[in-house]
Amino acid sequence: MADTKDSAPASLPKAGNWRSKLITEGVSRSPNRAMLRAVGFGDNDFKKPIVGVANGYSNMNPCNAGIQTLVDSAMAALSGAGAMPQVFGTPTVTDGIGMGTEAMKYSLVSREVIADAIETSVNGQSMDGVLVVGGCDKNMPGGMMAIARMNVPGIYVYAGTIKPGQWKGQDLTIVSVFEAVGAYAAGRMGDEDLNGIEKNACPSVGACGGMFTANTMSSSFEALGMSLLGSSQMASPDAEKADSAAASAKVLVNAIARNIRPRDIITRKSIENAIALVMATGGSTNAVLHYLAIASAAGVKWNIDDFERVRRKVPVLCDLKPSGKYVAVDFHRAGGVPQVLKVLLKAGLLHGDCMTITGQTMAAALAHVPDVPRADQDVIRDIDQPIYKQGHLAILKGNLSPEGCVAKITGLKQTFITGPARVFNSEPETMAAIMAKKIKPGDVVVIRYEGPRGGPGMQEMLAPTSALIGQGLGDSVGLITDGRFSGGTWGMVVGHVSPEAYIGGTIALVKEGDSITIDAAKQLIQLNVPNAEIAKRRAAWKQPKPRYTRGLFAKYMKLVSSGSLGAITDMPTDEILYAGSLAAKTQVTKKTAARKKAGKPAAKPARKPARKPTHKTVVAKRAVKAAGRPVRATKKGRATKSKKK
Repeated sequence: MADTKDSAPASLPKAGNWRSKLITEGVSRSPNRAMLRAVGFGDNDFKKPIVGVANGYSNMNPCNAGIQTLVDSAMAALSGAGAMPQVFGTPTVTDGIGMGTEAMKYSLVSREVIADAIETSVNGQSMDGVLVVGGCDKNMPGGMMAIARMNVPGIYVYAGTIKPGQWKGQDLTIVSVFEAVGAYAAGRMGDEDLNGIEKNACPSVGACGGMFTANTMSSSFEALGMSLLGSSQMASPDAEKADSAAASAKVLVNAIARNIRPRDIITRKSIENAIALVMATGGSTNAVLHYLAIASAAGVKWNIDDFERVRRKVPVLCDLKPSGKYVAVDFHRAGGVPQVLKVLLKAGLLHGDCMTITGQTMAAALAHVPDVPRADQDVIRDIDQPIYKQGHLAILKGNLSPEGCVAKITGLKQTFITGPARVFNSEPETMAAIMAKKIKPGDVVVIRYEGPRGGPGMQEMLAPTSALIGQGLGDSVGLITDGRFSGGTWGMVVGHVSPEAYIGGTIALVKEGDSITIDAAKQLIQLNVPNAEIAKRRAAWKQPKPRYTRGLFAKYMKLVSSGSLGAITDMPTDEILYAGSLAAKTQVTKKTAARKKAGKPAAKPARKPARKPTHKTVVAKRAVKAAGRPVRATKKGRATKSKKK
């Protein structure tokens, strides 16, 4: 495990250089010190804590282009607080630029790469703490996963949000441009407006300006206790953002001195606080995927059904884009995350006893925040005047997704549809059909083979969903996929369908014209086809060849878990990559418990430990079993039908 172990109890304070002394103290470490002297260390610096600064600066996108100023501010503050900062780079992928192309498949993969890169640098040099600075979507979960894995004192500093663009009196975000493409294709917008929106949508550095994935994750980190309150929705170019980075650095040095570890903060209760904030602000569906991964990294028990539990009790309180009116800077001016958290706390919907990175409890940190939102704004509602009485991220299940999937149900006139399936085996196929106006009201679009393994990378479907919105079909067309959706997506959309098509999930068996039901009120997603017909199709299904056999994607396909488990690549070896297998394991446990209750001995264990089946074996066994015949595995790892005697 990546968790850093040491002999002293976690509750006891330590010297600031509690880890780095392993590489800086003693005669045998003279060569180590010699190298550190070359990068600025002096005689008095070797007993100071060494703090890594994970720098996500890049001019690849506006999200990360303003980070260097924040890094410079944080490093100066670290030095001033008595630490030795050491900066290293982390990679980034630009969702808004890769969207709709093969490049977008690297987006979710980059989350794992970022986590691995930070873990490698911090643990590879025995650093005493880490300050992570990131901007674009996967920077946040990737950084937090690394912090949770290592359990080294850490804090997250968000790059800040972009300022809204303006065109003909309307606030713009990057999603405005995606929706304009659909409107233009439908003949509802001319060249002047399309060009005007394109040229004015991104007027500054900073991450996408609505409550999309970047702002969802950064704001939730405040609720989690791992970022300073009030810091996440500041505009990236503003001076207060750099000041916040410096304040974060000082808090981290204090956390190192007090030995406040991430796993003291990231608990089941604090994750529930984070998800409550996501629900209250109308945040991205990607929060489901990312918090499953963060919880796993922190060793916290949290599953997909926990999101539904929180959704039912937490209302949507904020009128924010993509389905609402306001952008992140408006949210910040109205009181931001601290104000929403205080409303939730007063309503009994927040755990006030959770620790934060400052060492204060959440309740103490919110003591100065007014109990109710200001009357001169309508971005944040009070608890008795919600926009929606329940949260907006519903977990649906049914024969199309027995492991569970995620529906975003804000901004819709209706949350139910039954219609004919329009089936596509990739996102580009779907986009071509939408742009050719082949999708009609009442259709249910199915985009498959875009899951964690099938894509690979579970790419986002912002281009097709935005095009549907632009064509005026947002309320009348359903869309389901084993891929993901952008935080900027809204409409009758269902993502993360699991099991995915590539491993033989039911979504792989849907045929053009099949009837499909999406019913958010009943938490149902159903293929309206007889079970016998589904079994027949399953028996005939064959897994397609992998799209990649070498390189990063090939490695990712071999390691990644189901989307219902967070699409992580470091699943503990005693667990199983797919929730369906876990369910089967549970059934065996129930049978054993029943035998004990009846006074019967448990089934005898096998003489030899069963070999873990290969992925090909599992798929083949499922196919044969569906045909109604016993199964045996051959020496080559394939499954065959047993012959009748």
